[in-house]
Amino acid sequence: MAKALPIQDPYLNALRRERIPVSIYLVNGVKLQGRVDSFDQFVVVLKSNVTQMVYKHAISTIVPARDPKSFNLGEMIAESEATQETAPKEKETAEASE
Repeated sequence: MAKALPIQDPYLNALRRERIPVSIYLVNGVKLQGRVDSFDQFVVVLKSNVTQMVYKHAISTIVPARDPKSFNLGEMIAESEATQETAPKEKETAEASE
């Protein structure tokens, strides 16, 4: 089975680095606006005129004002597929040499 492609962290990091304004919609329908200041496994810190810590399980959708320049999902998928294709061959080579 294919390993899950990590998208969340690189995407949030691109939004943070490029300081792109975002709208975050929560599961209860509330809309928050600001810039991603930081994030971890469980929360996103959103900064506007106030700083808000939002739990990821409460987030429905993140809509950036523009696409981040440093995030390309197509490239990530291609790199992931290339890594998955070479990884078994390297493992087989290591096992054969034992």
